[in-house]
Amino acid sequence: MKPTLYSLLLVLFFGCAKPAEELPLPNILWITSEDNSPIAGCYGDEFATTPNMDALAAEGFLYTHAYANVPVCAPARNTILTGIYAISGGNQHMRSYYDKSDEVKFYPQMLREAGYYATNNSKEDYNINPAQNVNIWDDSSKDAHYKNRPEGKPFFAVFNSTISHESSIHKSSPNEDLRHSPEEVTLPPYHPDTPEMRHDWAQYYDKVEDMDKKIGEILQELEESGEAENTIVFYYGDHGGVLARSKRYVYETGTRVPFIVRIPEKYKHLFPSEKPGDKVDRMISFVDLFPTLLSIIGTDIPDYLQGKAFLGEKKTEDPEYVYMFRGRMDERYDMSRAVRDQKFRYIRNYIPYRVYGQYLEYLFRAPSIRSWQAAFKAGELNPIQTAFWNTKPAEELYDTENDPWEVNNLANDPKYKEDLIRMRAAAKEWMLEIHDTGFIPEAELIDRTSGTTAYDYMRNSDIDLEQLIEAANLASTAKEEDLPQLINLLSSQEAAERYWGATGLLILGEKARPALGSLEKALNDSSPNVKSVAAEALYGLGAKEKALQALAEVLMTPNSFARTHALNVIDSIEDESKTSLDAVIAMVENAGELDRSQYDLRAARGLLEKWNINPSDYGFDMDW
Repeated sequence: MKPTLYSLLLVLFFGCAKPAEELPLPNILWITSEDNSPIAGCYGDEFATTPNMDALAAEGFLYTHAYANVPVCAPARNTILTGIYAISGGNQHMRSYYDKSDEVKFYPQMLREAGYYATNNSKEDYNINPAQNVNIWDDSSKDAHYKNRPEGKPFFAVFNSTISHESSIHKSSPNEDLRHSPEEVTLPPYHPDTPEMRHDWAQYYDKVEDMDKKIGEILQELEESGEAENTIVFYYGDHGGVLARSKRYVYETGTRVPFIVRIPEKYKHLFPSEKPGDKVDRMISFVDLFPTLLSIIGTDIPDYLQGKAFLGEKKTEDPEYVYMFRGRMDERYDMSRAVRDQKFRYIRNYIPYRVYGQYLEYLFRAPSIRSWQAAFKAGELNPIQTAFWNTKPAEELYDTENDPWEVNNLANDPKYKEDLIRMRAAAKEWMLEIHDTGFIPEAELIDRTSGTTAYDYMRNSDIDLEQLIEAANLASTAKEEDLPQLINLLSSQEAAERYWGATGLLILGEKARPALGSLEKALNDSSPNVKSVAAEALYGLGAKEKALQALAEVLMTPNSFARTHALNVIDSIEDESKTSLDAVIAMVENAGELDRSQYDLRAARGLLEKWNINPSDYGFDMDW
């Protein structure tokens, strides 16, 4: 058969193309933005104005199922930097500054060892001990730039935009200045139709448009440098956001992110699909970025890394699941784990007795959430909108294809029982595999890891994690018939098991009355976390003075996160007695110089304001 012109051209092209192993190391440019879900035209959002993101997607590969492993910035960034889930290293709480294990490296360090000039412009905030946050980059500053690299070196450069950050909606712009009309906003079904809600949504779309313009400027600069044909470009958002029930929550709106990769033609062996402009439906998440970088540059991937490479010579088979988590958010404790496959999202809530919409000072700076709360208190919401202000179910299951806003919980629907069991099992297997530190309360973990790290403690101690997970699962779904087991847990030698035993009794409420004596005994527990949960349970059973005295004792312990936990309890039980007031004031006066980075003091200030007491009377500046 006579060869066609097309076939001859193919032979010529591939005959001239260099084999992958002969190509120079590619430059890698990361463009990141803060607090934004896939609000973009290329993701099907016709209200969004994102020409630069759309153009990048047309030239590259758009990932349809990309996820932050945690719906808030610092633990998400920690997961990216280390290549292990923040809950594996004990760095899941927002913010916390615990030590990283020596076994765990940072990806920029490995890139530098491979010959890269690595820069970061300029956000850090890695949720680790600041003393370990040194010599990570060749340059990490507002002036950091790949143009400053030594001649002949490939570069890895991060440029982070804060334009779409949550703070961008804290101060309302005048309606006449908005480019996106509040009247044209399509509200999620869980958000009430208030003027403030519509305004914040419209203002946020404006900020996404501004952020998109910044993406264009960075890409234009790359073109002008002459390095575009040598540079792989990644763009992604650091987690979802930003209006209430997105950021901080393990739903699609909190964890799904825009994620686009543009690969030059000379590196087409790295293409994840046939051609630029394709969509890629592989499940990926931030923990995968570290091994993917090493796979792209042909470097060995350390065994301890917990993600899967999705590009390069060590690209793995497509995973079935991605995994997510939630810990303390600033001054408020919560704990959730989530699993996502192509169709379903499963969530396990380990502190279901707290409402979704816990007051959190930073979150409540937005006019939209304040209007939502006001509408709830006025009785103006439908059941879907009201759910945010109620306590949580222990388990949630959503069909994300048919219920994209995740408002129809299928966990109790018999038709989905097999999917529930399957994803519940996947969650447990994952938590065991990564040695999840979250089943030990934060204050307790601090005390027992002095001189080591949470990562090393979970691997080198005799802690029985599976037993802890079983205790937590029992507690979070506690039924009256579980009472003997919960009381037995309360007398365990393991403090974390006692904590979960007390949690289950708290969830049982009045049905836990037979455990009254055991709970009173727990008020003398050596673990302040156990004391605080037992006190909350006892307060609900009528033993109020004993409970408040125990909480007052916790407020004077040296562990600030034990104090934060106790303050959460006082706020939740809505006790405004002189006993509570005196205990909170004594804690503040004992704190010395007030430090806004201490979340116990944030929680204390919130209580004073709730009680209509001027915080400035106790040393809190008005702009603190």
